Amino acid sequence: MTGRIIRITGPVVEADGMRGALMYELVHAGTDALIGEIIGLAEDVATIQVYEDTTGIAPGEPVERTGAPLSVELGPGLLGMVYDGIQRPLEVIRNEMGDFIIRGATLPALDRRRTYAFTPVAEAGGKAVPGTVIGTVAEGRFVHRILVPHGTEGVFASVAGAGEYTVMDQIAAVLSAGGSEVPVTMLRRWPVRVGRPFAEKLRPKDPLITGQRIIDSFFPIVKGGTAAVPGPFGAGKTVVQHQLAKWSDADIIVYVGCGERGNELADVLRQFPALSDPRSGTPLMDRTVLIGNTSNMPVAAREASVYTGITIAEYYRDMGYDVALMADSTSRWAEAMREISGRLEEMPGEHGYPAYLASRLAGFYERAGKVRVLGPSGSEGSVSVIGAVSPPGGDFSEPVTQNTLRVVRVFWALDADLAHARHFPSINWLTSYSLYPDDVQGWWNAHGGEEWSAMRGAMMAILQKEGELEEIVHLVGPDVLPEDDKLALHVAGIIRESFLIQSAFDPVDTFCPPEKQYHMMRLITDYARYGKEAVEGGRSVAEIASLPVAARLARLGSMENEAFTEYFEETEREMAAAFGKGAGGRT
Repeated sequence: MTGRIIRITGPVVEADGMRGALMYELVHAGTDALIGEIIGLAEDVATIQVYEDTTGIAPGEPVERTGAPLSVELGPGLLGMVYDGIQRPLEVIRNEMGDFIIRGATLPALDRRRTYAFTPVAEAGGKAVPGTVIGTVAEGRFVHRILVPHGTEGVFASVAGAGEYTVMDQIAAVLSAGGSEVPVTMLRRWPVRVGRPFAEKLRPKDPLITGQRIIDSFFPIVKGGTAAVPGPFGAGKTVVQHQLAKWSDADIIVYVGCGERGNELADVLRQFPALSDPRSGTPLMDRTVLIGNTSNMPVAAREASVYTGITIAEYYRDMGYDVALMADSTSRWAEAMREISGRLEEMPGEHGYPAYLASRLAGFYERAGKVRVLGPSGSEGSVSVIGAVSPPGGDFSEPVTQNTLRVVRVFWALDADLAHARHFPSINWLTSYSLYPDDVQGWWNAHGGEEWSAMRGAMMAILQKEGELEEIVHLVGPDVLPEDDKLALHVAGIIRESFLIQSAFDPVDTFCPPEKQYHMMRLITDYARYGKEAVEGGRSVAEIASLPVAARLARLGSMENEAFTEYFEETEREMAAAFGKGAGGRT
């Protein structure tokens, strides 16, 4: 089980004497026992990618095999934790080793000494199949369900009584068909590159509510969906990811900082414990698992970090929770693959990326979805994956962006010009798209109103019209346009300034509930419809724009959510009176 280093090339190490080793087996390289993973085999020579700095190790040093693939520890205690790309607990390491990770450090991801109050659900003699709930423990405000692990089936020989247990204590035993007794603890290990199984994949229909108007109302994503957020440097990718992590209505958030700057992850660590979840009032960090693999950390661990994150997300999905995973950014992940591929002397593909870039991206995003979980409960859970992409120079034709677009169903294209104009979120409404509006229409009809789809279409058409008129306006000015085109520009300005712009730092506007979004859309589309009727009746756009109700529309986003219903009704009455529609207004 021991080999010998014969070659070192950055994070890639070759070792001989490794006959019998397996692909993706975890190893410890050198006298410092650096953590690595086998990524190539040729006779008795193994190629290993090391997840730590290889400076100082030398040929001739030993390589110890573990016999197991790179895996993560799963169990109670994950929520609120901060890990690196291979699930080493960074806060625990800081407390025990200081501000820097000692090479070869292998502290357990889950606290072995912490106890949890276990409440049994299953009984001795009951049937035990993968996914059967053995019992529950409280993890913050969540019920952490302890399930029969995959590969274990039979009847319960014993189930522990209610009490305090660590993750290593036996809480049950399953008698298999062969007569052997399999002990079960709360701690599980799962190989990160293997998707966790489920009973059935379902068609998602519920939107992932983010509180961001341009996303929820114009380009929605479903629970179990996939989305890409590409944009150049400074366009606001990380802010968008942070907003989704803070305010989306997923039960659990897994945030993967893959190759990003350390100060951005530090912002997350400072903000999340201080912010309250609008639904529970508890700190946001209590429902978050943070995986931080910053740009100054070893490149090989960056390649593993997204798999670590998606595996943890699937674990909570299997309990019946809706999980959202934010990967910021997949471009840095792809760059790590490119660097390792180059050191392996593989044939490069487009832009130097490995030829398997497309399949790796597809394999990652395809682990998203809404599923019926294993076990007799028939529960449903979901994993939504939102990946930021950082194309060099904002070039959306580069390989990572293009291969991502082939597998995701939502495209939120960030625009540097909008960002420079202080328009945030800087999602370009003319180049972005979502393939989920038909799936979520039923939800909006039930929770907002049956006019959602029509209002969304009307507002998008106005913005499209504005885009068509921009070139004419730049050449000859708006004064030569007919009144109906002037009205389109006027209403488009209201949509942009009042609806699409949303300040992440405004205590009110940072999160907009779906009901408020629906009423804002209703007021704006009513204003557009009344304005069109007024123009056809001979009124000028200048006269319409000077109405006091236009100023009221500009304040919609900043109006307190609790007071919005009253503000909406007042604005509706004032609008009806201004356009001579009587008390009822709408027809």
